[in-house]
Amino acid sequence: MDQAIAEAYPTLDAMRAEGLISSIGVGTNTTEVALRFVRETDIDVVLLAGRYTVIDQDAAGEFLPEAVRRNVSIVAGGVFNSGVLVNPQPGATFNYAPASAEILERVRAVHETIAAHGVSVESVGLQFPLRHPAVKTVVTGVRTPAELEANIVAFDATVPQDVWADLESAGLITPLEA
Repeated sequence: MDQAIAEAYPTLDAMRAEGLISSIGVGTNTTEVALRFVRETDIDVVLLAGRYTVIDQDAAGEFLPEAVRRNVSIVAGGVFNSGVLVNPQPGATFNYAPASAEILERVRAVHETIAAHGVSVESVGLQFPLRHPAVKTVVTGVRTPAELEANIVAFDATVPQDVWADLESAGLITPLEA
């Protein structure tokens, strides 16, 4: 990181000033790395994977407010947290390791909370990050055209505000700051 900030970033910044590139970004799956780049450089965009999701809202603390202050656009990746959000079964992974019993319990609580609303967990997972003003888009990984089509349908589905309110009331998602 030190080398990227001290050497790569100034070169990219000069290229941006010359009009050779239009924006500078960084991709990471750790909030700390993203926060450091936002604070120490003038980047335009951060791809943050798995840290602002229904299951993991680590980015809501310092990072997302700082991104808003500095006008940095966020691309949310890994919104299904390696699939555990969609399929909370023993053996599912979370952060590249088997999901803990606590994570599986949290995901099941999300499923139970949204079930009464008749919306899919995929819709909730895809749309959750976009509630925050810093998040401009969501990226998903797909293995098949059918998965892509299913994600499009889930993304386009309406998620009632009551879903977010119920998830907040249950302590499953961080309320948005007013």
